[in-house]
Amino acid sequence: MTVTESDTLKHRKSPKESCLQKVSAEQKEYAEACASPRMTETDITSANEQTERLLEKILDPENLNKAYKQVVRNKGAGGVDGMTVEQLLPYLKAHKEELLQSIWDGSYRPKPVRRVEIPKENGKARKLGIPTVIDRLIQQAISQVLSPIFELQFSDNSFGFRPKRSAHDALKRCQSNITDGYTYVVDMDLEKYFDTVNQNKLVQILSETIKDGRVISLIHKFLRAGIMVGGVFEKSPEGVPQGGPLSPLCGNIMLNECDKELERRGHRFVRYADDLLIFCRSKRAAQRTLENTIPFIERKLLLKVNMEKTQVAYIRNVKFLGYGFYQYKGEGRLRVHPKSVQKLKDTIREVTGRSNGMGIEARRARLNQIIRGWVNYFKLADMKNLMQKLDEWVRSRIRMVTWNRWKKVRTRFRNLKSLGIDEERAWMWANTRKGYWRTAHSPILTRTLSNALFKQTGYLSFVDCYSGVKA
Repeated sequence: MTVTESDTLKHRKSPKESCLQKVSAEQKEYAEACASPRMTETDITSANEQTERLLEKILDPENLNKAYKQVVRNKGAGGVDGMTVEQLLPYLKAHKEELLQSIWDGSYRPKPVRRVEIPKENGKARKLGIPTVIDRLIQQAISQVLSPIFELQFSDNSFGFRPKRSAHDALKRCQSNITDGYTYVVDMDLEKYFDTVNQNKLVQILSETIKDGRVISLIHKFLRAGIMVGGVFEKSPEGVPQGGPLSPLCGNIMLNECDKELERRGHRFVRYADDLLIFCRSKRAAQRTLENTIPFIERKLLLKVNMEKTQVAYIRNVKFLGYGFYQYKGEGRLRVHPKSVQKLKDTIREVTGRSNGMGIEARRARLNQIIRGWVNYFKLADMKNLMQKLDEWVRSRIRMVTWNRWKKVRTRFRNLKSLGIDEERAWMWANTRKGYWRTAHSPILTRTLSNALFKQTGYLSFVDCYSGVKA
């Protein structure tokens, strides 16, 4: 952000002056709920030094400018008010003072999130809630201040939505546990986790760390902002809508209670967001762990375990973050789960469909993007043979769609001749009545539309990409 842009987020009053403003009754309630009656004033000052006066840190111009840049960088769709990311800066220049003042005096009210449904592999839909860009800015500012505080509390076995931690780190920890002989797992599935989080329980957990009642009040307002579904407002008495900067942090804060309990019991586990694997040495131990963990999750955290998907299983029968596991000479190894391969093929089928309207350049760019991204994500897996098979299949798909694009007999005849086929055979194949897929596997097309030609014209291959990331 430029110097002039940073000016848009400055407020007129200093933090000291702002503290003297009248605090709303709602904020006082939260502040009183956060205070401990057993502490003296001196004790409170020392114990809560990092978590008091958080609103001042959140609304600090430097923090807000950082949040603004992140919101712009993330782009994303607009919320219920229709404002785009590009319109955020002009809005802040015109309304910065009243926006900041409303947060200081407690009158700020987030707008409802816009409901968006993303199809899942099982045919169901994942519900997302898209906040307005203004609400995203404030949520991002809150998250930037709270994340370092809660990072100190989070478990070393938690990897999702945390700085300098990734899905690959979680998978490597799984490998380590398997190598150490923990070959049975409790594969725990929480039913509609983000939609069923108990907000009062979450606020209670937040209040144990955050001693600024104004911040607790502000977070609670985001939780209770409601949802717009097809133009109709719905209340949100429970859940943390996915789609805003605060939801991953709130999700981790709630499930950190589960992490602490598992650590207290001495379990090995790996959690990525709401995906949880608890590792055990035997099937019996895993079953006992499952029976003892469910009551804590459902009674203490007030969450619901999906018993249809939760299972005790040997590591070969588990899917985690798209990967599968196996053992080789006692060592934990990674493979690509068959469902992930099927999902990849479904995506490539759409791109190489005979009637999707994509041009040659757009199709090639999209295919390269898919291949590069997929290989980079699954590079930890042992999949050399899989890469060769996928290359053969993708090339056949390209040959099929190319043959379809040529369409007319004369076009096919002319192109086959230009690719080195003699006139007689070119005319014969141009008039073939064989289906597209069968023709794609014919010697005539494998010779003309060769692997070398694909590479020359800019198509990436799975084998080459895999070799590159493994080098």
